[in-house]
Amino acid sequence: MLTINRLSHTEAQTLIEGARLKALEIEVPMCIAIVDESGNLIAFERMNGAKITSITIAQDKAFTAAAARKATHEYNAACVPGNLVFGIHTALGGRLCVVGGGLPVVVDGEVVGGIGLSSGSPQQDMACAEAGLAYLERQLGNVR
Repeated sequence: MLTINRLSHTEAQTLIEGARLKALEIEVPMCIAIVDESGNLIAFERMNGAKITSITIAQDKAFTAAAARKATHEYNAACVPGNLVFGIHTALGGRLCVVGGGLPVVVDGEVVGGIGLSSGSPQQDMACAEAGLAYLERQLGNVR
């Protein structure tokens, strides 16, 4: 029997709140997706003005970060012609996202979920995702 640790809805909302605050600070409305350790959606917010196309992209970034247990920008750096991982972005019907803005949520060394943001530049999306993690860490104290 396995015991699986996963984000609660309250923790997912905390991640969204931290990411939203950063998005407001940088004045870029975002789509914010939070998934469990398997990449299944727990919570989602589309801020007023966030791009419609970013709804799916944010969810795919969160999915990739949690399911692959790797930040999406790390895949981006490796996913270049000639590297063995090139083409990974076409896997799972194109669901694996290699654009910055998706981060795994790690608690006590274990991936318990993922956060994905989209609507800004990859750097803005990444900054908001990091802000979500930092906000949750202030609440829990043991988040990466």
